[in-house]
Amino acid sequence: MLRYLLRRLLLTIPVLLGVATLVFALIHLVPGDPARSMLGEGATEEEIARLQEALGLNRPLPVQYAAFLAGVARGDLGRSFRYGTPVTQEIRDKLVRTIQLALAAMAVAILFAIPLGIVAAVFRGTAVDHAAMTLALVGISMPNFWLGPLLAILFAVRLAWLPVAGTGTLAHLVLPAVTLGAALSAILARMTRASLLEELRELYVLAARARGLSRTRAVLHHAFRNSLIPVVTIIGLQFGAVLTGTIITETIFAWPGVGRLLIQAINFRDYPLVQGCILFISVTYVLMNLLTDLTYGLLDPRIRYD
Repeated sequence: MLRYLLRRLLLTIPVLLGVATLVFALIHLVPGDPARSMLGEGATEEEIARLQEALGLNRPLPVQYAAFLAGVARGDLGRSFRYGTPVTQEIRDKLVRTIQLALAAMAVAILFAIPLGIVAAVFRGTAVDHAAMTLALVGISMPNFWLGPLLAILFAVRLAWLPVAGTGTLAHLVLPAVTLGAALSAILARMTRASLLEELRELYVLAARARGLSRTRAVLHHAFRNSLIPVVTIIGLQFGAVLTGTIITETIFAWPGVGRLLIQAINFRDYPLVQGCILFISVTYVLMNLLTDLTYGLLDPRIRYD
């Protein structure tokens, strides 16, 4: 296990280096001058030149790239052009809200999808199965940039049951979490159904029933546990997608997280902050992949790591 973990950690280094290089290149190819954006259209060329020199934007791109990589190696992502504070501090201040939203969305998805997938598998081919999978298909088909405003109009504007935006109470978390978790719950429900159906065909389930176990106990205590590996894979990989999805959802509901911070940084041409936010999301993807692989061994003792 230790050798496997070390090998995976070493393999993440070129991945993160490639991501950092790609992010740096794409950000600097975006049209627009951050110094001019900060000073406004009325600024003189002398003022813009002084600010560019202060921010290091007048240096050659290879020099800026080398300084960026050196800072990343030290854990220093630079200072935000807009706020004048360290990028790591800005991300850390918004990280708690993003984690709250991501965990709430995952909870919504898991609590809704797994029971739905189990019911669909147990009642395969019946009206219950068709209704469950139709509901899952509807969830997959609704993008969060459409579902979010729809839920806000219905539950916040028309019915006035929930706040439309911002933070402060658990009620503020409901609409963003449902918006973000809807598509994931649909994917999880279909995966749970497919995986459980495969296990229900195995002989050990029939043997468990022959020993006198009830259908519910045979499904939940035997087949369901063995069907969890692909489900856990989806949950682990989709957690990174949930963090990415917060970019749109946080913007719709004015949720002060990393996703909204990234959009604001892009609008302001805040290169260090954009790079820092994207690197944070990329590192989260890599770590979730690693954690998912390690979880396999806990769920299935037959899996061994060399």
